[in-house]
Amino acid sequence: MIDLEVPKKFRPLVAQARGMAEEVFWPISRKYDRAEHEYPAELDLVSAVIDGLSDSGAGQGAGASSSTRAKDDGATEGDVAAVGSGRRAKGERENKNGSNLSSVLSILETCRGDVGLTLSIPRQGLGNAAIAAVATEEQKARYAGKWAAMAITEPEVGSDSGAIRTTAVKDGDEYVINGEKIYVTAGERAELVVVWATLDRSLGKQAIKSFVVRRDNPGMRLVRLEHKLGIRASDTAAFSLEDCRVPAEDLLGDPEIRIEGGFGGAMQTFDNTRPLVAAMALGLTRASLDRTTELLAEAGVVPDPDRPAATQPAAAARLLQMEADYQAAYLLTLRAAWMADNGKPNSMEASMAKAKAGRTCVEVSLACVELAGATGYAETELLEKWARDSKILDIFEGTQQIQLLVIARRLLGYSSRELK
Repeated sequence: MIDLEVPKKFRPLVAQARGMAEEVFWPISRKYDRAEHEYPAELDLVSAVIDGLSDSGAGQGAGASSSTRAKDDGATEGDVAAVGSGRRAKGERENKNGSNLSSVLSILETCRGDVGLTLSIPRQGLGNAAIAAVATEEQKARYAGKWAAMAITEPEVGSDSGAIRTTAVKDGDEYVINGEKIYVTAGERAELVVVWATLDRSLGKQAIKSFVVRRDNPGMRLVRLEHKLGIRASDTAAFSLEDCRVPAEDLLGDPEIRIEGGFGGAMQTFDNTRPLVAAMALGLTRASLDRTTELLAEAGVVPDPDRPAATQPAAAARLLQMEADYQAAYLLTLRAAWMADNGKPNSMEASMAKAKAGRTCVEVSLACVELAGATGYAETELLEKWARDSKILDIFEGTQQIQLLVIARRLLGYSSRELK
């Protein structure tokens, strides 16, 4: 049985992340929401603290850059001991509480402070998680310490990653990349961009690979920065790639086109990053619930989990229902991260966590604005900002509809060709 208490070795990291959210992010959250596209200079100190934790080993993985895929050793569901407990029954294999779980726990806390600021922390980008998921050991060492963004989405090719049109053509010891990428989180600020491209359009998704492109590559041109509803502290870029030459060694993972399961390497990125995005949604949900609970308590409304919801004020009953939704999303997210740490296929669980957490985040943040009334709608509170920030967490890394499609395919045993 899995014990879903926070492992003892991660508790200092969680406490550090919580302190960062409350003492660093909350005071500057409104400032950088208004100053869209301005780099938050305070994050340089935050980054230095994270680097110190990681170097000392105390951090146990302090962000997306540390999220990685554990080697699958063939363990089955019954082989795994209790998470965090250290207890093992006879015949059970050792359980791993690794960087995926620690990343989820720390990101949840920092996003309780501000999602946009979390996405803007140097060297903690989703591209870093992509590198950790599929890069070779040599590549991981070469890109260590670099800030990587991830470029998947294209004009007219949104949620269907398999329909990517950006091409990569081998030319000697290089690949020549041509295409367009939009909605690249941290695209302007990052040092590297992980670009998804196809080696052969006629082969469909099996030919899609990811390439690490240096931000200063002359073949990759910044077209614009997007003005957005939420996460305004985080820059979101659009790029044009024109005869962009990339060394062959910067193709992540296996360069061969595998007709059977060839897309799996690229898609494994999502198995790592979707639990991280779910954790972001959980952090924002937790912040909204905590602040709304405080505001309602000041008005004399205090929910009692030991009493039937029907016997309590409507606002209290609503809070209890939203707390239950939060806990369900939280447990799904921990499970998906734990499976990655223990080398278990987690594609379905990662999509479940992302779908539930993203939907819960939007519903809870909007409901909290409603429950707080005029206070929730005004800029005197962060509730209205959290409501604006929430929607992206139900969209990027795969929309709600895409997550449900992935889950259905896994449950029913259908391929993407059989169930669209």
